[in-house]
Amino acid sequence: MSKEPSVRTVSELPRLAARAPDSHKGTFGRVLVLAGSRGMSGAAALTGTAALRGGAGLVRVATAQGVSAAVAGHEPSYLTWPLPEDADGMIGTAALPELLELAQANDVLAVGPGLGQSPAVCQVVRTLIASARKPVVLDADGIFAIRDQLGEIAPPLVLTPHPGEFARLVGATTAAVQADRTAAAVRFARDYRVVLVLKGHHTVVSDGDAVYVNQTGNPGMATGGSGDVLTGVVAALLAQGMRSFDAAVLGVFVHGRAGDLAARELGELSLIASDLLRYLPAAFRSVARP
Repeated sequence: MSKEPSVRTVSELPRLAARAPDSHKGTFGRVLVLAGSRGMSGAAALTGTAALRGGAGLVRVATAQGVSAAVAGHEPSYLTWPLPEDADGMIGTAALPELLELAQANDVLAVGPGLGQSPAVCQVVRTLIASARKPVVLDADGIFAIRDQLGEIAPPLVLTPHPGEFARLVGATTAAVQADRTAAAVRFARDYRVVLVLKGHHTVVSDGDAVYVNQTGNPGMATGGSGDVLTGVVAALLAQGMRSFDAAVLGVFVHGRAGDLAARELGELSLIASDLLRYLPAAFRSVARP
């Protein structure tokens, strides 16, 4: 495994500070999740619930109107906001005015899971990120939406692609990316001034100056929705004031630890993404400050 000579290798986990007794929900940040479309309500629900389990004080899930009731029914602890959709059940450009207003009332944006890929979705995502000027965690269809504008987006931005998505971003094959994941992640993060979370076995996190290679997680987590949970967790840590790189490192570790705890009880074969939500509390307790 090779890495850039000047890159600092990180092994120690960042930690959240203990919560003060007089804290309130505003103390721990507000996360706006933009996710979901027809047939993909689960992506929005998983991301929103993971942001809550990650410790965000308030989570609002903005999603396509046709699936908003299903998303709301999944978890009563977050707020939902139905957005105008197009004929295919994806968020349309008519959603932009209220979405931009929503973004200003929140601290962190989690964008992409289950949004779908249409010209309208791409326009919505690009306009939102450019206008909101808030920390953003970008996953899945959110990454697709800004693939040609990466160099124009101001930090802080956390991207969480799987190897196939990352290969498309850099114009390489998945095999080439997997051949030297660490070097590829570091170069990309440095070139585009982002925090890159290259998911997979031994997920790599880099901001171009430092790199962390995760050791938690297992093959049971190779299931639909697992990445949505990670997106929500990282967004929640950002909302609580962590630096982007630190939030990504701790989020990746805890996400993998939740998967390991779930696999220990349930086995890898039957593990599903919603199991991760149930084991996140124990995973966070395992890394809490004494």
